[in-house]
Amino acid sequence: MSFQIKILGSNSATPAHNRNQSSQLLNIGSEYFLIDCGEGTQMQLIRYRTRFHKISHIFISHLHGDHYLGLMGLLLTMHLQKRSHDLYIFGPQGLDEIITVQLKHSRTVLSYKLHFTALQADSHTLIYESNQLSVYTLPLVHRIPCTGFLFKEKPKDRRMNKAKLLPEMTGEEITRLKKGEDIYSTEGQLRYRCLDYTLPPRRSRSFAYCSDTKYEPALIPYIKNVDLLYHEATFAQDQAERAAETFHSTAEQAAHMAREANAATLVLGHYSVRYKDLSPLLSEAQGIFPNTRLAIEGETIEVKD
Repeated sequence: MSFQIKILGSNSATPAHNRNQSSQLLNIGSEYFLIDCGEGTQMQLIRYRTRFHKISHIFISHLHGDHYLGLMGLLLTMHLQKRSHDLYIFGPQGLDEIITVQLKHSRTVLSYKLHFTALQADSHTLIYESNQLSVYTLPLVHRIPCTGFLFKEKPKDRRMNKAKLLPEMTGEEITRLKKGEDIYSTEGQLRYRCLDYTLPPRRSRSFAYCSDTKYEPALIPYIKNVDLLYHEATFAQDQAERAAETFHSTAEQAAHMAREANAATLVLGHYSVRYKDLSPLLSEAQGIFPNTRLAIEGETIEVKD
């Protein structure tokens, strides 16, 4: 099953150096999630030929424009193209008012139903759950209420050993074996022992999206052992004072977070416009946490199982 993150926007504040504002598309199996929606996001979705009509849930971290100003354009494009299935938006209090006012004054009635869930930025809470996935909020520390998101696959079923499949096995029996059950006859005799016919389940994967935040070690327990950590790195360490003043992080601080959380991979993003060349940010982080990469627009990052 796929577990892929497409980078749509990687800059902070304003578009610059051919980089756009924050947005990522997460694909897990058949589910598509949009995380933040900076200006121009729908153009990026089109540019990279993504299946944006399959997006079922949108997660907005906070109400600074570089994280949500592309949302109305995307919602209206979905409407103009006759979307009919429901769309779920999770975001800060007030986002629903922003959407409602714009729909009201443009006299637009969407062709699909919009569901909005207001988030509490100061808590670690389960906000979405499917058969395969759980999504939690991450309490970040920024100038205004700001929420990160943790996506975690649920424990998976065992896998059938195809070399040991028997023609007489029914679909129900195979399902039960994958659930870890042994199969008995109506007389109580063991027919199929689970461990004889199945393999261990594939591991469950996780992705943490840490949007705008100052360096916050209190976040570490929530993201412990995450497979992929996206953490903002607006500045290099020589701008640490500026980072603290603006409630942002440096590349070095992001690397410390990844190391302390025992993350497998760190992705840096939300770059200040002062950095045309991003290699200093990458080098700074890799000096502390070697398995660091840059968020580069158009690239897809896959988490293997």
